Amino acid sequence: MKNLCKPIIFGVLAALTFSSCKMGGEKEKEKGKQDAKVVKEDNNPVFSGWYADPEGIVFDDEYWIFPTYSAPYEKQVFMDAFSSKDLVNWEKHERIIDTAEVKWAEKAMWAPAIIEKDNEYFLFFGANDIQSDDELGGIGVAKASTPGGPYKDYLGEPLIGKFHNGAQPIDQFVYEDEGEYYMFYGGWQHCNVAKLNEDFTGFKTFEDGETFKEVTPEGYVEGPFMFKRNGKYYFMWSEGGWTGPDYSVAYAIADKPTGPFKRIGKILQQDPDIATGAGHHSVIKTPGEDAYYMVYHRRPLDETDQNSRETCIDEMHFDENGHIKPIKITNEGVDAHPIND
Repeated sequence: MKNLCKPIIFGVLAALTFSSCKMGGEKEKEKGKQDAKVVKEDNNPVFSGWYADPEGIVFDDEYWIFPTYSAPYEKQVFMDAFSSKDLVNWEKHERIIDTAEVKWAEKAMWAPAIIEKDNEYFLFFGANDIQSDDELGGIGVAKASTPGGPYKDYLGEPLIGKFHNGAQPIDQFVYEDEGEYYMFYGGWQHCNVAKLNEDFTGFKTFEDGETFKEVTPEGYVEGPFMFKRNGKYYFMWSEGGWTGPDYSVAYAIADKPTGPFKRIGKILQQDPDIATGAGHHSVIKTPGEDAYYMVYHRRPLDETDQNSRETCIDEMHFDENGHIKPIKITNEGVDAHPIND
């Protein structure tokens, strides 16, 4: 009689060996998947090129960023915009406006702010970097039917072309609250707030008869921004010098959009291991979620040119008292976060 035990044993051993190899292979594959999850791409800066002063906003379930094209003032004569479905992959919309369209602007178009009203998009910008009331320039406004433009000069002249309360007419931000449109603006360590009229061709007066009301908080230099969370108004601004490493962002919390604004503290600044000059920011909130992102510019460690600034995004979090936690600037940036995902 044939010895059947030997082939049976060999067969069992082979099966066990195959099963072991298969399990080992599956474990290696699973480990590879886990490692792939751990390894994260560097998403900062969020798009290539020198861009600064980013205004982040959501239009129609899509994220948008409107930045300054960072270059010497004589070359800073146009603006690009960027759109994204997920905060990670960005599409460039080139030259949404330039000085060929804005006849009174010659140079230094910067710090765009944008808002939608009645299905039209209004883009506010500074131009010409005026140093006195004798110069032509200041804050202008353009209009388009889509966020990506093209934008047409709305007034044919500056909306604000003079100094009020010592504030250089630059760095405007428009905030809507209960049907009123507030413009915060100002350089040279002064910040004003004004209420836009219905068609954005001028301004209303406040109850006390003022048109440009100074609301400058302690430490303010430029770059105002506001958002509302849990019934409180978060007012933010940039401190330090934009050309230096100490550029940073501080904030206050108020019960009204016009303040008063008492400085709470600094929340965004350089990290000597990552980048310097982190400032002039905005905040994007994902619709329907308590998810907030700081959009800002910074200067790479190996760059000394004042215009070498790049746009980045990092997460923003709050403590149990509603205060903003200091933001850690990173090279990794943020994970993809589609709206309504």
